[in-house]
Amino acid sequence: QVHLVESGGGLVQAGGSLRLSCAASGLTFSTYTMGWFRQAPGKEREFVAAMHWSSTRYVDSVKGRFTISGDNAKDTVHLQMNSLQPEDTAVYLCAAAAFGLPIRSYEYNFWGQGTQVTVSS
Repeated sequence: QVHLVESGGGLVQAGGSLRLSCAASGLTFSTYTMGWFRQAPGKEREFVAAMHWSSTRYVDSVKGRFTISGDNAKDTVHLQMNSLQPEDTAVYLCAAAAFGLPIRSYEYNFWGQGTQVTVSS
């Protein structure tokens, strides 16, 4: 059974940083694309970033501020978030996809429960 468990969310002031982590189990981590999505209240789930080996992909609004990285030895993916803004406030979810470097949520096979990120102005 696959489990994705996010951690690292919290409350931060605008301009601050957070590092999210997602620990995966029950899958061959190195063969999956790992992604991060976010969902704010009343809004649709939004792609944030994804990685597969050395390939990465980001939504334009986080380029230059967020960095996705992986640790195959620990089956963990991280999302370093710098220069956070109030509009980054959302529940951040980790996901795993079997193919490609997708940006659409339906292309991801497994999901975590999410971790709340709140950025105050």
